[in-house]
Amino acid sequence: MFHRGSGTTTGVLDPEAARTTGPAEEGLFYQRCRWCGTAMFHRLLCPVCAGSDLRTERSAGLGVIRHTTVVQRNTPGARNVSLVELAEGFTVRGRVSGPLVAIRTGDRVQLSTASDPVRREPVFKLCEEPYSGWH
Repeated sequence: MFHRGSGTTTGVLDPEAARTTGPAEEGLFYQRCRWCGTAMFHRLLCPVCAGSDLRTERSAGLGVIRHTTVVQRNTPGARNVSLVELAEGFTVRGRVSGPLVAIRTGDRVQLSTASDPVRREPVFKLCEEPYSGWH
């Protein structure tokens, strides 16, 4: 899911490639179809044209929350799960750090960590500070 940018999709699903990635090479990588230009995350075939000629690119990590929810099962505390649409045109499931009441659909986010050590999902942070109340 998160791997070195080799320029091809080789190793996309290879867990060994993800473990050998150093901190300097870490990032959120996605695929772009060379034929139709569609951006996608963690795919082997293009969902638009079914092409298999995909190139791997590194995301800038900027995006917008398209859906967010709070999950309270199978975890010691409540956590959020969000769908984030990144500027490159693909959507990824991840977590947004911060107070749960401050995370809303439409908020802009920036990639914080490429892979959460427990859930192996990307972690984002809010670009704007949440409103803290009246002064």
